[in-house]
Amino acid sequence: MTAASVMNPDPTVLNSTDIVRTAMQYIMDHRFRNVPVVDAAGRYLGMFGVHCLFRLVLPKALTMEDGLDDASFIKESLSELHERLREVEQQPVTLCVSKDVPTVAPDTSLVEALLIMYRSHSSIPVVEPDTGRLLGVISYWDVSAKILAA
Repeated sequence: MTAASVMNPDPTVLNSTDIVRTAMQYIMDHRFRNVPVVDAAGRYLGMFGVHCLFRLVLPKALTMEDGLDDASFIKESLSELHERLREVEQQPVTLCVSKDVPTVAPDTSLVEALLIMYRSHSSIPVVEPDTGRLLGVISYWDVSAKILAA
């Protein structure tokens, strides 16, 4: 079996022109941890996820390279965090796309794909090697359902 045999070939995706607010809505409505982002040609650009949302609402001094390690002295309310999010909600999702999630090719063996998923703690995109086009996503839910049904 291969990655293609367990992937969802029609995953929810964000377009590079979508805005942060749209991405937040997908994540909240469907309880996604992350959503793949593609360009107009369907090429995979990276993942937009909850980790990004936290980065957008935290004070910049905590998220910048060589930023503060201790936040115990910072006292902010939920409304202050919300305001920080409102400042970026109309920005394109490309503001915060992670390229850290590994990808697999459709012919990657099932066990190798599961090992990559296990190690990355994330759903993994299945990407066509020659074009970079997103072919599908292997999520914990999809693969678990297929294993249980076997």
